[in-house]
Amino acid sequence: MDRSSGEGQISGEDGSRYVFTQEDWSDSRHPAVGAKVDFDVDGKRARRIFRLLEGGDVPAPVGEPRSKIVAAVLALFLGTLGIHRFYLGRTGSGVVMLLLTCTIVGALVTGVWAFVDAIRYLLMSDTEFAQRYPRR
Repeated sequence: MDRSSGEGQISGEDGSRYVFTQEDWSDSRHPAVGAKVDFDVDGKRARRIFRLLEGGDVPAPVGEPRSKIVAAVLALFLGTLGIHRFYLGRTGSGVVMLLLTCTIVGALVTGVWAFVDAIRYLLMSDTEFAQRYPRR
């Protein structure tokens, strides 16, 4: 990556070269020459670039994964306030739950909603949970 322009190039498996900027880089580790990466193509631009793990083809996670147990506990105890939704990065539905809780009928609705969310999180496989609620 060129420090002065802020742009870099990646060679794809198809032999084509794709440009990227730091904003396209989605991995916590910095770009390095020769590193194996996975990316989405947008024309001649590489987007959502992740370095691959050594010896594998799975993108390296960004930060610690979210815990489905923490999400379920938050849903059970603070669910009517939508706290579990904020924890999972679902800010929009968290705000909706918070606003609905201001009324008695809304509090009943969010109570059931949060309970269903907690059960869903606990029954969901770890892999599916990590895919649905990635750390960004």
